[in-house]
Amino acid sequence: MRPSLLDPLFRPLTSLKGAGKTMAPLIARLIGGDKVVDLLWHLPSGLVDRRFSPLIAEAPDGVVVTLTVVVEAHQEPPPRSPSPYRVVCRDASGFVTLVFFHGRARYLTDLLPVGETRVISGKVERFGGAPQIVHPTHVVPLAEAEAVRRVEPVYPLSGGVAGKVLARLIAQALDDIPDPAAWPAEWIDAPLKAREGWPGWIDALRAVHAPEDAEDLRPDHPARRRLAYDELLATQLALLLVRRAARTVRGRPIVGTGALRAKVLAALPFALTGAQSRSLAEIEGDMASPARMLRLLQGDVGSGKTVVALLTMLTAVEAGAQAALMAPTEILARQHIETLAPLCASAGVRLGLLTGRDKGRTRAALLEALAAGEIDILVGTHALFQDDVVFAALAVVVVDEQHRFGVHQRLALSDKGRAVDVLVMTATPIPRTLTLTHYGDMDISRLDEKPPGRLPPDTRVLPIDRLDDVIAAVTRAIDGGAKVYWVCPLIEDSETGDMAAAVDRQALLADRLGPRLGPRVGLVHGRMKPGEKDAVMEAFSGDGLDLLVATTVIEVGVNVPSATVMVIEHAERFGLAQLHQLRGRIGRGGGRSSCLLLYAPPLGETARARLETMRRTDDGFEIAEEDLRLRGAGEVLGTRQSGLPVFRLIDPLLAEDLLAIARKQAEVIVETDPDLAGPHGAALRVLLYLFERDAAVRTLRSG
Repeated sequence: MRPSLLDPLFRPLTSLKGAGKTMAPLIARLIGGDKVVDLLWHLPSGLVDRRFSPLIAEAPDGVVVTLTVVVEAHQEPPPRSPSPYRVVCRDASGFVTLVFFHGRARYLTDLLPVGETRVISGKVERFGGAPQIVHPTHVVPLAEAEAVRRVEPVYPLSGGVAGKVLARLIAQALDDIPDPAAWPAEWIDAPLKAREGWPGWIDALRAVHAPEDAEDLRPDHPARRRLAYDELLATQLALLLVRRAARTVRGRPIVGTGALRAKVLAALPFALTGAQSRSLAEIEGDMASPARMLRLLQGDVGSGKTVVALLTMLTAVEAGAQAALMAPTEILARQHIETLAPLCASAGVRLGLLTGRDKGRTRAALLEALAAGEIDILVGTHALFQDDVVFAALAVVVVDEQHRFGVHQRLALSDKGRAVDVLVMTATPIPRTLTLTHYGDMDISRLDEKPPGRLPPDTRVLPIDRLDDVIAAVTRAIDGGAKVYWVCPLIEDSETGDMAAAVDRQALLADRLGPRLGPRVGLVHGRMKPGEKDAVMEAFSGDGLDLLVATTVIEVGVNVPSATVMVIEHAERFGLAQLHQLRGRIGRGGGRSSCLLLYAPPLGETARARLETMRRTDDGFEIAEEDLRLRGAGEVLGTRQSGLPVFRLIDPLLAEDLLAIARKQAEVIVETDPDLAGPHGAALRVLLYLFERDAAVRTLRSG
């Protein structure tokens, strides 16, 4: 249970004055949460110094000033006039005009009564040689002058949220922090805190929201580094506690005979790579131990993850148990079945498929066979974790493209057996820094070799005004027997827009390829029904289509060996990892392949760097590191969609030194006080709850 000390910070935003039912959702979207504590993690990105208080005559043009003035006169514009409302003010040195577009007379006469003294703050401009301030930011009575004459933090904003409103809410959140005397002892090691010159955590939090100069906004400012370390320590501690819990849960040793695996290896048209053999040895060691396996298998595009998954599942089958393989989409589930079926047939292994499309008697018969132990390996989608899916003896679960599943789905599947071993796979290589920050609870295997004979794609970068040349080249490739993917531009936040772009491009290409090839141009996009998608993909992988126009729904793992050409329009709009995954759909048959990246000039510096990286290398791990450098951790992992920890105060890439220190302190804590019952245990529990890593402790257990 969360310590009651933190209750004021975990109230809903709507409990604050000024955050009503209309405003609260807008603020929650901006700050990434709907609780008071989320306001504390929304740090200033700039500042405005309002301490400069000259006389009007001495106020420089273009500078923010705070003036003490007497209201002289109001100049209301005629009805329906486009002219602004003006208020003339003075001090001993001269006059300044306050300008309000669409100003309301009653409001402004109450705000600025004639003859009264007011303190105003804003940027001075010269109009016709005379000073004016358009929409002053602050207008207050003289008694409130000191509240204005200060350095004012500037926060990142979004539509519908005004800076003043957000600042007032953050001030309320800071006031809600319980009295320092009520907190348990410090959770950071005293020698570390002293060496780094860090303040206490409450002092640090107040300091970051009250910057005095630009230096206070830097990531290496002591207050910001202190809070960044708190967040990293909370995450590393949660991950290591989960790792320890997973290893202490009694599993059951699973040791195969090797007989089925030998038959499958004999049926393979290639030998395993060194990376595949090494990863299998690590997995077999996990399965043979009495502790439950929780392992991440990272593999670049085409590195052979599916074969490793099958051999892992066969270990369970050899031991008299069952295995399950869960894929994120029906297309991928059926793709796995097509790949696995001939190999399983060669070993006499009984294979089943369960998707959301399976209904009635067919589904009932499959579930009956599964419960009776008559199916050895079940492949499927999220349908696998429905309540009526019962295994006779589930021993291992393989989760493909694990970041596409919610954590609760993975938990539900692993709970269908007793102490089930879990292997999660990703075709998105993850940089080493992020592996530590987000997968520190898991053992990790990496497939960093390509099968022998697989040639890297020939990647070229071209401006989109060479579209005619590209269409001509594609026509020649199809005439030479190639199949071609044509990926349409990513239209941000608009699946409908993506679809429209694809529909238009298919029509153009069908017209340009003429009556002979035009009918062989297909289309697939995210708004199609699963059955329609499957039919198109089947036609493309068979003899029905030569060119497939697609949005980004060309799923990771889709395998059409005869596809050797890919065109990606507006490649500058895609992230590096996505470009790499898309390119991985071609050249899977062993021959030479070509990828054309079309861009619309002029290119920005980041987009140019992305496309140059794609042209230069097809090493997924190198690409992942570059993607992390260009985009940052949150974008690369898509953490909000994956159930992974979301970093609010730090980009781990910018603080690898802090990450290493936090990892070391967390390791010492888990080794010496795994139940957090010692002298610092109470403080560490508060830390975990403060950063909501209590949720990580409960959910990351599933991988």
